[in-house]
Amino acid sequence: MEPRFNLFGTEVGATFGKRFGNASLALIRSTLPKATQDLVMLRVSQINGCGYCTDAHSKDLAHSGQSATRINLVAAWRESTVFTDAERAALALAEEGTRVADAAQGVSDETWTQVREHYDDEQLAALVAVVAQINAANRLGVILRQQGGAYEPGAFDAAAG
Repeated sequence: MEPRFNLFGTEVGATFGKRFGNASLALIRSTLPKATQDLVMLRVSQINGCGYCTDAHSKDLAHSGQSATRINLVAAWRESTVFTDAERAALALAEEGTRVADAAQGVSDETWTQVREHYDDEQLAALVAVVAQINAANRLGVILRQQGGAYEPGAFDAAAG
């Protein structure tokens, strides 16, 4: 399977990509822990079936020193002992915020309460934005058939400069 189209090879796509990347700088620079951001992005990418983003975020987690056990158990975080309560709350928000069509409630009050227990307003703003942005990135990746496997760890960090 080959990628369908190079969106960023067009004027509109390049402009969009630059703006999209600039939005992520606010998230990278936030006080929301980088590991939490990457765990959330990995889980959302798994749900959405985005090979490129699943590859990227699993490799970035490994590159930052996260254990193979934690990375491999992201898809089964509820049945795992290796995540903190704060990370569990973030992963629950990520799943419910991604699977909005699967549940009439969207994000449950129970999940929202758990997230509020662990994150201040700035971190919560970053967490909500991370969920929204990775969902958008996954849509681009799936629509365009961006392939996983070739990502080099830390490439997003270098772009954030």
